[in-house]
Amino acid sequence: MKTVRLKARRERSVLLRHPWIFSGAVEAVEGDPAPGETVRVADAGNATLGQGAWSPASQIRVRLWAFGETRADEAFLREAVWRALAVRQGMAERFDTDALRLINAEADGLPGVTVDRYGDTLVGQFATAGAERNKASLVDALMALTGARSFYERSDVDGRAREGLEPAVGTLAGAEPPERIVIHEGPVRYEVDVRGGHKTGFYLDQRDNRRIVAECAKGRTVLNTFCYTGGFGVAAQAAGAAAVTHVDLSAPALAQARRNIALNGLPEAELIQENVFQALRGFRDRGRSFGLVVLDPPKFAETKAQTEKALRGYKDINLLGLKLVEPGGLLATFSCSGAIDPATFRMMLAGAARDAKRRVRILRALRQAPDHVESLDFPEGFYLKGFLCHVE
Repeated sequence: MKTVRLKARRERSVLLRHPWIFSGAVEAVEGDPAPGETVRVADAGNATLGQGAWSPASQIRVRLWAFGETRADEAFLREAVWRALAVRQGMAERFDTDALRLINAEADGLPGVTVDRYGDTLVGQFATAGAERNKASLVDALMALTGARSFYERSDVDGRAREGLEPAVGTLAGAEPPERIVIHEGPVRYEVDVRGGHKTGFYLDQRDNRRIVAECAKGRTVLNTFCYTGGFGVAAQAAGAAAVTHVDLSAPALAQARRNIALNGLPEAELIQENVFQALRGFRDRGRSFGLVVLDPPKFAETKAQTEKALRGYKDINLLGLKLVEPGGLLATFSCSGAIDPATFRMMLAGAARDAKRRVRILRALRQAPDHVESLDFPEGFYLKGFLCHVE
């Protein structure tokens, strides 16, 4: 097996079982491994540290599959899939849903591999060279172990370009999935477009937070910003919200939000196609207020270098959002930027509250749903954080 040898004293992160090896830690490569090929990783003295996927186009040159002397062969990968499924045993029943994340990349020991289940359809993203090279084996294992009817690929994520990979979309196994799949979270139903929707089609990581927001929504007027296909607002309306306003820039997303409202037999809601920042300023200027404001923006920071600019964006939108909450109302605010930690996000929110001249108390911290598991060895896997706040 070809070997990637590290520089002296650069093995500490591997010994702590972190799966990433950056280009600056590599001293030498013995042989000429192909992109995605499994290589042996050794320290400066040539002692084996583990086995991982070689990625020559990326700053992360190796993503480790296995540590120590464990062989990262096809049987190993199949067992990793089985372990990921075992962790989620009973979750669908416990959460009363037929939509679940089955593999959460590095947190499940499968770097670059993300797989969600919508009913009997699996939707996967293979974002790295190693995931791409082992895609067929992983799909075979998932189909066999889950009994799913089809596997649809959505490997159209930006990260593939950094791995030297082209986008890849289409059915990999089983039957062609329907144009739209209807899933449920408790009594609430949603349409999912696995071909053209965000991520794999839906934001399953917000499942628990949709329920929490819905529990607070009864009798309140709700503003659902960056609403995508209406998730938070539909759940709130189904739970008895007095009125819901959805705001998003995407006309197709709003059209699907309208279908989700109808799918649940709910009255029509206000749907506004506009840039959210502009819409919030317009509400402020017209003196409009809401009993519950949801701020669920897209990722503002991809890397640490973008953190300062992202925090300005987060502060701006939270300042505007806080000004729109009626006294005694609630704010549910989120960040899905992994580069921004919860403490920094909280400091930003405190600054926004001071500038808005509102007294804000945190009722609870919010995070990604439990099926989006986190590994203590890979803190980068904790990306979705938020707060439910009482605003005076």
